[in-house]
Amino acid sequence: MKLGPRFALPFLFFAASCSAQTIDVDIAPTHETNRFIPNQTLGAGIDRISVEAIDKDLVPAALKPVFTAGWGPVTYRQNTELFVQAWHWNPKGTWSDSSGKGYFTGSTDSTDNARYSYGYDLPHRGVTRNDGTGNSGFSRLTDGDLNTYWKSNPYLTRRWTGENDSAHPQWVVMDLAQIQPVDSIRIAWADPFATDFLVQYWTAVEEPMHNPARGVWKTFPFGAFHEAKGGTRTLRLSSAPTSVRYLRIWMTASSNTCDTHGSGDPRNCVGYAIRELYLGTTGSDGSFHDIMRHTPDQEQAATYCSSVDPWHEASDLGSTKQAQLGFDLFFTSGVTQNLPAVIPVAMLYDTPENAAAEMAYLKKRGYPISYVELGEEADGQFTLPEDYAELYIQAARAIHRVYPSAKLGGPSFTGENQDIEAWPDENGKLSWTGRFLDYLKSHHALNELAFFSFEHYPYDPCRIPWSSLYDEPELVSHIMQVWHDDGVPKDMPLLITESNLSSAASETDMDIFAGLWLADYVGAFLNSGGKGLYYFHYLPLQMEHGCNDSPGTFGMFTIDKDYQVQQYLSQYFASQLINLEWIKPGNGEHRVFSAKGDLTDGAGRALLTAYALDRPDGEWSLLIVNRDQSTPHQFHINFRDDVAHSVRSFTGQVAISIFGQEQYKWHPASTVFMAHSAQAAAQPVFSNTKGFADPDGPALHATKDATGETTYDIPAASIMVVRGKVR
Repeated sequence: MKLGPRFALPFLFFAASCSAQTIDVDIAPTHETNRFIPNQTLGAGIDRISVEAIDKDLVPAALKPVFTAGWGPVTYRQNTELFVQAWHWNPKGTWSDSSGKGYFTGSTDSTDNARYSYGYDLPHRGVTRNDGTGNSGFSRLTDGDLNTYWKSNPYLTRRWTGENDSAHPQWVVMDLAQIQPVDSIRIAWADPFATDFLVQYWTAVEEPMHNPARGVWKTFPFGAFHEAKGGTRTLRLSSAPTSVRYLRIWMTASSNTCDTHGSGDPRNCVGYAIRELYLGTTGSDGSFHDIMRHTPDQEQAATYCSSVDPWHEASDLGSTKQAQLGFDLFFTSGVTQNLPAVIPVAMLYDTPENAAAEMAYLKKRGYPISYVELGEEADGQFTLPEDYAELYIQAARAIHRVYPSAKLGGPSFTGENQDIEAWPDENGKLSWTGRFLDYLKSHHALNELAFFSFEHYPYDPCRIPWSSLYDEPELVSHIMQVWHDDGVPKDMPLLITESNLSSAASETDMDIFAGLWLADYVGAFLNSGGKGLYYFHYLPLQMEHGCNDSPGTFGMFTIDKDYQVQQYLSQYFASQLINLEWIKPGNGEHRVFSAKGDLTDGAGRALLTAYALDRPDGEWSLLIVNRDQSTPHQFHINFRDDVAHSVRSFTGQVAISIFGQEQYKWHPASTVFMAHSAQAAAQPVFSNTKGFADPDGPALHATKDATGETTYDIPAASIMVVRGKVR
């Protein structure tokens, strides 16, 4: 379990000195900042992983060290949407077309115990790249094949929304990679085609997908089309070429003619479909000169699209080397520790019918569920908030018909530190969250949102200087305030359903820095009123290639080729201090109070952060982080109730736990020392290995009698927990 012995350490305490700071804990009952129950609030996440990892990790021997970190409930991450795939959560099911194609719905009656589940590629994809998986797949809009086509999601049309199609305009964006002259577009329409549409160009230098407020979409002089015809059309956009990089087709009315799959399913006959796109100029002789690159790979001219039709075939099965856990394995392997889990529903590239079937299946089997998260990283898929909200409503109502008590939420943002923005609506509103909530309210569906979820990856993965550590408490508290400012009700639970340092692994994840960050993050989140936090990644996984050509891993362990734990990493020990020392494990309610030190550096940044709990066992507990990389600090602890005009302190025996540079030091891959012999010890030999920690824990634990005069010493770059009774 890697827990060190607890013993008396008098050298941790010093007489009061003028150099010691004071940590004041505001314990006035009316100043309580939050309440939480550990085994409902602090958990971890499991994503799509290799089949080999599933087979070797989901067994009692491999799970045993995982559980010793103290994390509770599990959130099941749904990765297929990041790959623009339809998810067969149950391998057994039925197709809308009996020949093994169309729209798939998982079986609610299957008696097989599903071990794996997979994603299916979408043949009508229009996305070259997204924020979830980088360069995965390719768009059918510029693949050079007129037999393929992009098609929008039929569930965003009048038949399912009950509104005019102009309420959910569908679009495609083309990226020419550099500024080029354009005066014409050639569109090879499929069925159904757009009868009303605009062709526009982006006015800013910054790209439009991540910088929606930096420019505007301006319609070409001849770029408005009404009652247009299908087929392949070359359209003049302006009398003279315009220098542009990004173009957009904005579609508001459909021909409602049926696609290549026939008229047997109404979903085949709504929305918009395009076989191929061409851009360029028209010469004086009327000839069209195309500047787009057409190829079925990532070298194609990049395109983005508003949505994708989830129609697919059995032959579209994606890679089977990686898999989502089968729900039966997930709930019976022991990984959930019999606690209710957060379960995902695929929504952006799937159907409400399949979502409802999934929940009916889970309900029938009696698996314990806390929350259900709809969709995955809608902002990373560049989904407009009104489209996400409409799909959310349809899925939510379908689910509640079969599982009325399910607590549904979303949208699981990608992990931004600022408000998510979208191209402004007709009122000029940019806020994605604000518009999402507005749509739910205007459609009398806000009651379908039981929680608001987002991810937290605060740092650029390849540039994380030590000074970044000072930013974390403000980053997490700020973004939570942003959601409230956007309109998320104050009493709605905020869940961070996936989190770690950054969106890509590096050796920073193994350094002591990562452990200190984790403590600050958890403390600040709870102090800011958060109701659920899930550490990512829970299971032991192999190293991956990280930033700056370094090996890296999300998680708490390094492992060998057989998935046996080799070393415990800094976030493992930090997890233990948080979950087993600061917090009283179990189902007892904890109250959170603000704590603050009075020592800052030259830039005015707090050198120590502190987070205080009133535990259900009658003890008070402080989680303290020294972000100062080189200097230890001394401090007093006062518990102040300014309302009652009282000051209290720890009294009697207190428990001390410390994890810092004396207990853990990571040696990067480039500096691994191999002492093969006495001669080698005298002359260092460096090996290109994956790095190692030495020392590698455990945390230091001590007990001591304390009084109001006690001064505590916290080492440089360390986490400390002080716990005991308050007079």
